[in-house]
Amino acid sequence: MDTLSALALGFEVALRPENLLIALIGSFLGTVIGALPGIGPVNGIAIMIPVCFALGLDPVSSLIMLCSIYYGCMYGGRIASITLGIPGDEAAVMATLDGFPMAQKGKATVALIISGVGSFFGGTVATIGLTLFAPALASLAIYFGPSEYVALFIMAFLTVGGVATKHPTKTLLAVTFGLALSTIGADSQSGIPRYTFDILKLYDGINYIVVIVGAYAIGEYLSFLEEKDPGAVVRPKMEPLKSSYRNAWNDLQRCWGAILRSSGIGFIIGILPGAGPTLASYLGYVTEKKISDKDGTFGTGDPRGVAAPETADNAAAGGAMVPMLTLGIPGSGGTAIMLAMLMSLNITPGPLLFERQPEIVWGLIAALYISNVMLVVMNIPLVGFFVKMLQVPPSLLMPVVMVFAIVGVYSINNVEIDIFLMIAFGVVGHILRKAKVPIIPIILGLLLGDELENALRRAIAASGGDWTVLFDKPIAVGIYAFTLVAILASIWLQRRGKRMEGAT
Repeated sequence: MDTLSALALGFEVALRPENLLIALIGSFLGTVIGALPGIGPVNGIAIMIPVCFALGLDPVSSLIMLCSIYYGCMYGGRIASITLGIPGDEAAVMATLDGFPMAQKGKATVALIISGVGSFFGGTVATIGLTLFAPALASLAIYFGPSEYVALFIMAFLTVGGVATKHPTKTLLAVTFGLALSTIGADSQSGIPRYTFDILKLYDGINYIVVIVGAYAIGEYLSFLEEKDPGAVVRPKMEPLKSSYRNAWNDLQRCWGAILRSSGIGFIIGILPGAGPTLASYLGYVTEKKISDKDGTFGTGDPRGVAAPETADNAAAGGAMVPMLTLGIPGSGGTAIMLAMLMSLNITPGPLLFERQPEIVWGLIAALYISNVMLVVMNIPLVGFFVKMLQVPPSLLMPVVMVFAIVGVYSINNVEIDIFLMIAFGVVGHILRKAKVPIIPIILGLLLGDELENALRRAIAASGGDWTVLFDKPIAVGIYAFTLVAILASIWLQRRGKRMEGAT
């Protein structure tokens, strides 16, 4: 099946009335969730996973819902950054530098419109890249054997797991903890129970979704109770929307170069394991500042300082889908959560997904195009509404989130132990968050640990116990080399970005 025929099949799936409605609802909810400071795409997806189970959505509809929420959160993260100077998530930090000064000058709506247009172009460019490059990468990955998959999983742990971050030791410990969790349950080959403590429900292992919802939804709620004022209500001031259209259009004329450059930067950074939207937005901003800031206006309310990071982080969000769908290796925190959803639905991401279940993967890709259009059409006229959502008291919002989490987790298997495990992992997640230990590497270890074990066993068994088989295949050696280059490149890009920022 050629790419155009496959994409046509995808649009046939995505344009079904129920899937269009789901994409619209997901885009709206994602924007609302992303607008709330501190939640972000990862938490947003984790919170909404139980809703998909509770509603009984089929795999395609569930993925469309989550991806729409993912993109919506990337759009919505800019709202609090620009209007309040409070980033919705890490990737939205750079938008604050010029977005908030624009808001202080009475141009908050203009900044939000520019951000929405930039996000649309970045997301669309990334989805086009996903359409063109994902099938080619999937075709190459068909030739992977056990040794190559062991190398892939190691790459995931060393890059996406976060070695090239500020706290490599903590992230490696987190990956190890996740790998330990993946061993709980009956051994897939011998049937011998491991770390089950004679609890029958643990023989099937720990459900990924239970851990994710616990660590994020419950953990966020505990952090809210400890650190935030339940009665806090934000009341930002906004100028009339109609009077801002002309100003936004005039400012956009100066931003097209920044939007085009940042789209490319974001997509490339997105497909690089371990980088993600945060680094993309940072590099997009400092690169544009280096190129365009001739008069020293960046940081004082320059619209290009809004367009560049917002375009780059949305392009990176789409780029991160490439390794997730083709190799089963998440390129960002958000795609790691979606990988968990796929696996919980008995869908194995990777090269065979494009051949065996094309309606799922191409329906998802088509839905990304549709969600991008929905988001830009929705966000520009409804800017005032989304800002007003910030006025909802957290003391009302968080209990509703908890109800969805508990009901959704229970609906997965209809067993009480899942609720207790969810609460337990919520407490663990809260403690780890206070200790500055990232959660995503734990999720990654849990997701890929069993696959790593099986691939390692197959490779060693096929070689008669010779461990050198892991390093004597050209593709495996290439993956190890790419892993090293990716880690070094991530470190170099971060340091270069800081030097560029300091030099201007």
